[in-house]
Amino acid sequence: MSQLETAMGMIIAVFDKYAKADGDRQALTKAELKTLLENEFPNFLSGKDKDAIDKVFKSLDENGDSQVDFKEFVIFVAALTCCCHKYFEQKTAK
Repeated sequence: MSQLETAMGMIIAVFDKYAKADGDRQALTKAELKTLLENEFPNFLSGKDKDAIDKVFKSLDENGDSQVDFKEFVIFVAALTCCCHKYFEQKTAK
């Protein structure tokens, strides 16, 4: 598999790993998202911001069904990747 195919497979595997915790593999609950963010993005959330998970969850749950489905999750990963890309471009330009 190519690097991009491997990366896509990893995104799917990570989503499935956390989404299945409550038995519904189709979406992440707020608790599952919290666990995913804590484990997979340990430097992403500040321990000082108690409302961070609620803010992230609310912004990801575009359809308001109190769950983050795979499409919503992928949009989050893509947006975060874009932010990281922009950050590193700016950092290397200096």
